[in-house]
Amino acid sequence: MTNFDEQRLMIRRNKLLGIWVAEKLGLKGEDADAYSDGLAMDAVDPERSDVLKTIRQDFQANGVVQSDEQILRVMNDTLIRAARQLKTRRGDSQDAATLMIARNLTSR
Repeated sequence: MTNFDEQRLMIRRNKLLGIWVAEKLGLKGEDADAYSDGLAMDAVDPERSDVLKTIRQDFQANGVVQSDEQILRVMNDTLIRAARQLKTRRGDSQDAATLMIARNLTSR
């Protein structure tokens, strides 16, 4: 797996993870999309790459009770889902969206 493939995988994993977190935080619509996009950006920004810490802080600030083990389990589950999606969806709009996010974030 190339560095680019790994980055795509982590962007997709963080996007899926962000959807789960947004739901737990009670975010909907554009707010949920913005939250999950923000976590996706964390995958390409070394200064913001501690996704577990980010989620933990957001949960604590909003009174959401989830153990680190629960969060890590979801992180692993979403990593597996992301890998399957990228493998089976090569060339479709999901893959194109992931590439677009990666290009936009790395050009900053």
